[in-house]
Amino acid sequence: MRLPLFGRRAEPEAGPTFTWLSPAEAKELLDTEHVPLIDVREDWEYRAGHIPGARLLPLRTLLRQAQQQISGDSVMFVCAVGERAKVACEMAVSLGLTRVFNIRGGMNAWMAAGYPVER
Repeated sequence: MRLPLFGRRAEPEAGPTFTWLSPAEAKELLDTEHVPLIDVREDWEYRAGHIPGARLLPLRTLLRQAQQQISGDSVMFVCAVGERAKVACEMAVSLGLTRVFNIRGGMNAWMAAGYPVER
């Protein structure tokens, strides 16, 4: 079962965009669909706490190796507050991915909502 796209679209611009999700929307999507989750923070941030199942891919590495690191049509990104993940989303959209998501407020909002974190 495919869930509808949640949240609000990114700021209007020409061409495809990505979708901002609240932590609740992100958790629901992760719980019900196989959407790869990529954490674009630095290693030390990831080790301090990350969403279960998230793959670490620091933004600097992603920007150098995007085509080798991202495939499929769906991906969700997370960082500390959403700004680095926004850059990652823009990169994924430019590669042609059609279902690209960013967690509004990042890990800070995820943890404030009380959702699970692995260390």
